Amino acid sequence: MATHTPVLIDELYGELILPEGDSRWVVIHTKPRCEKKLAEYARQNEITYYLPQFTASRIYQRRKVNFANVMFPGYLFVILDIPQRQTLSISGYVVSFIKVVDQRELLDDLLNLNKSKTKKADVLPGFWLSKGLEVEITAGAFKGTKGVVESHEKLSEVHLQVNMLHQAVLVKINPKDVKVLGEYEIVEG
Repeated sequence: MATHTPVLIDELYGELILPEGDSRWVVIHTKPRCEKKLAEYARQNEITYYLPQFTASRIYQRRKVNFANVMFPGYLFVILDIPQRQTLSISGYVVSFIKVVDQRELLDDLLNLNKSKTKKADVLPGFWLSKGLEVEITAGAFKGTKGVVESHEKLSEVHLQVNMLHQAVLVKINPKDVKVLGEYEIVEG
């Protein structure tokens, strides 16, 4: 019998928007296994955050147990201004703040992830692809979502990437609902 209560936290507190004024999207690198604790701390201080999660299940002694795993372990996406940054700094869960240079690109990546969660699709951890084919999903729950596939042979496995973190999640799609846009390559300088 379980002796602890599972930590349940909302994935999104606030809205996925481009912030105005002095506020900006920031990625927080957290201490190990402290993402949900920091998200709860942010919610208590009314700070907008996004913590993408997926449902995993395990079988323990013939019982199936479902639990929420963090998609990107060690990271939390937040909208902060300077006083809010100081508030989160004193929480004891923050390792560092990662500056987001391209706010629009990060927001688009997060909107793709959030769309996958609102449509109740099966989202699995995936590999970040530095090369591949850029695709757009043309039908179904993910219509209009852009992602990356490894090759023409794997059109059914679309990677929704967060380029800033070099991480991705995998969505299974019917290959006839995928349109190839062009080659995709990130050159790190």
